[in-house]
Amino acid sequence: MAVGKLLIFSAPSGSGKSTLVKALIENIPDLQFSVSATNRAPREGEVNGVHYWFLSKEAFLEKVKEDAFIEWEEVYEGRYYGSLKEKVSEMLASGTHVVFDIDVVGGLNLKRIFGQKALAVFVMPPSIEVLEHRLRARGTDSDDDIGNRIRKARTEMESANQFDVIILNDNLERAIDQTITTVKHFLDA
Repeated sequence: MAVGKLLIFSAPSGSGKSTLVKALIENIPDLQFSVSATNRAPREGEVNGVHYWFLSKEAFLEKVKEDAFIEWEEVYEGRYYGSLKEKVSEMLASGTHVVFDIDVVGGLNLKRIFGQKALAVFVMPPSIEVLEHRLRARGTDSDDDIGNRIRKARTEMESANQFDVIILNDNLERAIDQTITTVKHFLDA
């Protein structure tokens, strides 16, 4: 039985990693998206089991105690995110490749765990100013949340060189093309 590879996409919030991941899944067959678990409330239009596995804080922490996550982290104060072992194992065992849209620390943790079976991609925003503009334009976060995300982004961007590949998302079409080319090369290797 073939075992799939992992494609890890990490970036500061608002860098465009979800847009790149969506384009990747639309253009390359045999990719499955790893749905992360979180205790944050769903945003408008988000569906449980599609965008995230939405859990209460108590249920999330119970899964931590059960060792149900490959990796997990308190990304923002009181907000937890993690990758469920059982779901990822099932996808890998089926021979498909698993795509993660995950925070920077989680991405680096997955890369450490899976080594050469994983490609870790950092999506770099053109600048902090552009990043802040994108977050405000999304209209999903309070000013306090945006401030927290910008502060965190500055730290996360310092970790970019720990990833296998950095994709600068200053031009969406070019970033999508670079993402698809990079991933195809990794999967064919």
